[in-house]
Amino acid sequence: MSTEQILMARSESKCELCTAIDSLAVFAVPPTTLDSADESVLLCATCLGQISDPETVDVHHWRCLNDSMWSQVPAVQVMSWRMLSRLSKTEGWAQDALDMMYLEEDTAKWAQATGEGDSDDEVVRHLDSNGALLEQGDNVTLIKDLNVKGTSFVAKRGTVVRGIGLVSDNAEHIEGRVNGTRIVILTQFVKKSA
Repeated sequence: MSTEQILMARSESKCELCTAIDSLAVFAVPPTTLDSADESVLLCATCLGQISDPETVDVHHWRCLNDSMWSQVPAVQVMSWRMLSRLSKTEGWAQDALDMMYLEEDTAKWAQATGEGDSDDEVVRHLDSNGALLEQGDNVTLIKDLNVKGTSFVAKRGTVVRGIGLVSDNAEHIEGRVNGTRIVILTQFVKKSA
């Protein structure tokens, strides 16, 4: 049997990531150079195109990874892990799925072999006006009156904002509730409360 025939039987003639049934093709999972069913997956044109060209990724299409990440096939696990790693940079649900995913040691090495999931970026650190490190759930005090855009109220100096949220991609922004409204606050206008 050819690799394609083996993969068609294994996947029941469906894309192994999103279960689409049209335009299926064999994809050898890098860094493999072998034409082996164990090191390949059967993908639809949509999955294959978005894997090949990250600029065209439609994050909604990849919600399918919530199912395919549980596959027993190592090659499918590797592709699921790699796509979740890409998406986790901007999508919270992808990071949550990645946190739940378990890979055997050899499969994890294979998944990381192309450098996917490596983070060259510095960890985003949120610092208050005094340079103290802010963490998720901390309480902060406003050190300046702040006009809240889109509302008619002013967040007064001295207001305590409890249980802040950190904005993952911007170290200068935190979120919190003031007067029952969830707002974004610049870290330079707060100090950490005890």
